[in-house]
Amino acid sequence: MHARFLLLFLFIATFLGPNAHGASPEALPLGGSGVVETVIDGDTVRLQNRSVDIRLVGIQAPKLPLGRKGFKAWPLAAESRQALEGLVQGRTVTLRLGSSAQDRNGRTLAHLVRNDGLWLQGEMLRLGFARVYTFPDNRQLAQEMLEREALARTERRGLWADPFYAVRDSQSPALLELSGTYQLVDGIVRDAAATKDRTYLNFGDDFRSDFTVAIDRTDLKRFVDAGVNVLDMKGKRIEVRGWITKRNGPMIEVTHPEQIARLN
Repeated sequence: MHARFLLLFLFIATFLGPNAHGASPEALPLGGSGVVETVIDGDTVRLQNRSVDIRLVGIQAPKLPLGRKGFKAWPLAAESRQALEGLVQGRTVTLRLGSSAQDRNGRTLAHLVRNDGLWLQGEMLRLGFARVYTFPDNRQLAQEMLEREALARTERRGLWADPFYAVRDSQSPALLELSGTYQLVDGIVRDAAATKDRTYLNFGDDFRSDFTVAIDRTDLKRFVDAGVNVLDMKGKRIEVRGWITKRNGPMIEVTHPEQIARLN
């Protein structure tokens, strides 16, 4: 178990810049504080005297229907909500803001710190009731979150013991059936190539049917700034996280380096 955790910890550090390590929520801009009135799901809360919901930025908990017609609850969604409820219901929390303070649904995006100093994103990841889910404009504390996720994965806590959240094999024919879902995919990069507009990582001999990772030219600068040469990933085993789309075969479009981890 300890060797597995060490492996996870090492690949987390591989693609993240040296300045990312050692950060804490307290280093982020203050966004006010309040008492948690309602826990909506495992990554969303409502504070007293606030009309806008607070989304715990940087993580994704199992989803509940929340009034969406035909939406089936993900496994452990109720347990994730209960876990967050036990941590914050009726407690005072402080909001720490990232680069983008609001999502497309009008929710406030923030890291939440309980009045006794407990960082809620980190705790939900440690308990195994959420996955790391970063965006180009909200990547603060990514390494710290990935470290906590890695511990939960090693010990198979929460969702990491459920097949619904299993890391997928890049060679699996079932990947195409997972189009429209958020997945972690593991495999060896067979080829890496750059065109005028995109860089591609191909995981099979036929890009028209095999799993592929695509990085838009406008997003490549984030990799360069992090000291990552995407073309050097050829022949390496990596893990990619993101939404599966259908472009010939299954594809994940990657926008920032925290979506990729190198495996030994």
